[in-house]
Amino acid sequence: MGVLNVTPDSFSDAARYLDADRAVEHALAMEAAGADLIDVGGESSRPMGASEVPIEVELARVAPVLARLGKRLGVPISIDTRRAEVARVALESGAAIINDITALEHDCEMAPLAARTRCAVVLMHMRGGLANHIEFARYRDVVREVLEYLRARARFAAAAGVARSRIIVDPGLGFAKTAQHNLKLLAALPDLCALGYPVLVGASRKSFVAAIAGAGERELEFGTAAANALAVAAGASIVRVHDAGAAVAVVRMAAAMAGRARPLGCDA
Repeated sequence: MGVLNVTPDSFSDAARYLDADRAVEHALAMEAAGADLIDVGGESSRPMGASEVPIEVELARVAPVLARLGKRLGVPISIDTRRAEVARVALESGAAIINDITALEHDCEMAPLAARTRCAVVLMHMRGGLANHIEFARYRDVVREVLEYLRARARFAAAAGVARSRIIVDPGLGFAKTAQHNLKLLAALPDLCALGYPVLVGASRKSFVAAIAGAGERELEFGTAAANALAVAAGASIVRVHDAGAAVAVVRMAAAMAGRARPLGCDA
């Protein structure tokens, strides 16, 4: 899953693709590099200092990009949003997946929308809000608590009418998690996969990777590659990445070594 942040303040590529033309070019380049999905987002959720933006602003950022991509992109589009109205516009523009960092909790209209449109949904674990989720990184047993939450949210989605085959879960690395929490969750991916849903892992360029591997561009690239390789080998179906070209080779090799012909595991 290639990341396309159409925002001025994302932690990795702030303002780089705020211009719609550049955003579209980047999405097409990620597709050409081998990305299987493109995830478009118009609201930053970086760990420190992220703030809510008005829905009008979020729509103004993503709508022009989605309108153009829907006609040119050959791979599925995912919309990274907490808001049902943004998701609705994206789905009408051709998106096939709702990637909701609040696991359908923020907007009560999101679950009915997903059920009605029969799109796929990504349910992510997080605590707190955009601006303060790191303050909630306190657990007695992070693996057990994340598993219980995702199991409950998947059951909620299914009860709302979302087909089980279209539910994807995400442990939310970096969201209300310390570096040690992230490492424990990565080590426990087989347990997460045992829930029976495709698992998405988003380790790309996150602060825990920088803290362990180094914050330079090269160190972030190799640190991210290591996390992605281990995630795929452990059973993850999707890795969310900023550098699709580098990730493709990593995913192919890790999947082959783990005896998995192709890691993607949802029918979006």
